[in-house]
Amino acid sequence: MVTLTLLEPQQKKPLHEWNFSSEPLIRIGRSADNDIVIADDLVSRYHLELRRVDAGGQKSAWHLVNKGINGTFVNGILVTQAQIPNNCLLQLANGGPLLKFDVEATPTPTPTPLPVCTHEGNNPNNLFCIHCGQPITVLQTVRNYQILRTLGQGGMGTTYLAWDSHGKTGRPQLLVLKQMNADMARIAKAQELFEREANTLKSLSHPGIPKYYDFFVEDGKKYLAMELVHGEDLEKLVLLKGPVNPHIAIFWMIQTCDVLDYLHSQDPPLIHRDIKPANLMMRSSNNNIVVLDFGAVKESSTIPGTRIGAEGYCAPEQERGQPLTVSDLYAIGPTLIFLLSGESPFKYYRQRGRQFRFEIANIPTITPKLREIIDRLTEPLPRDRYQTAKEVIAALKEL
Repeated sequence: MVTLTLLEPQQKKPLHEWNFSSEPLIRIGRSADNDIVIADDLVSRYHLELRRVDAGGQKSAWHLVNKGINGTFVNGILVTQAQIPNNCLLQLANGGPLLKFDVEATPTPTPTPLPVCTHEGNNPNNLFCIHCGQPITVLQTVRNYQILRTLGQGGMGTTYLAWDSHGKTGRPQLLVLKQMNADMARIAKAQELFEREANTLKSLSHPGIPKYYDFFVEDGKKYLAMELVHGEDLEKLVLLKGPVNPHIAIFWMIQTCDVLDYLHSQDPPLIHRDIKPANLMMRSSNNNIVVLDFGAVKESSTIPGTRIGAEGYCAPEQERGQPLTVSDLYAIGPTLIFLLSGESPFKYYRQRGRQFRFEIANIPTITPKLREIIDRLTEPLPRDRYQTAKEVIAALKEL
């Protein structure tokens, strides 16, 4: 039995309670088709999901997947994907509604890590021994990959920090190992998307795209090994530190457009379909942008597909399942709005005549010239927008 209680933010008094007995998935958001509907401007239409994960008859663990543009905080810590503890507090956006999470069953205990090195004198946070250089603890070994810790849990798969002692680059290296979730492996569309991400990364080579290392099946489970990008995604960066300087935001979007130009120039053109701040990582070593999450990538075609895209960032034609390369460029506009305002672009999406447009005149850091660029990026009709990423780059460089 899972109980979620809406609390008064100051005194923490219960305001409303929801109980779930056997549901494996609980959706929370502003839209009426969620399991828990919270009417608050800070809450996205589909703000977060709670997923029950069973492990071989053991008690269940619950994983949170944030989908809200204003973020979700677990006990005051901003998270994107994480296993959540019993009796924790979930806050939908900074200063937003507060929910208490209670579950009768204790979350699935994590197996005791297998020790690899027994040398003393290592810091508890160290991944490797300061004496022998070997991993201090290994949670699991899959082929030649030693899994050191869990990085995140999503609806499609679980990502791990792993150590490859052989190394795809000719030397040992840390990397990301993504495992497809067992419940998703039974869904044909999920398998297609997981394999599409692997095949797409394998065919691409660009400094703004994570490097592909390996794809394999082990004990019936599918794995994707790829580059570990050290840095912070733009959503988390802005939510933690606030809006960024316009010059920095423009610099990042020029780099993002360079990656999109590379994708759109493939034969056939590739459409990312999920450009948003959470999928744009600032690499710590040089502050350059790396575009993440290629599970939604689709070849350009006239055949309607599945509706994929984040609220506030999704072009109208993509909402209808008919994405174009200019749909990726549309997302640059609301991304700029978020970076410069620190708020969901959906907040500025209002009716103008017979159409809906972004009304951003009151954001002080957006100059009239930049507003013109954002307006053109987000024109409702694809033919009225910039047609190539190169055009967007040229316009941003003139600012």
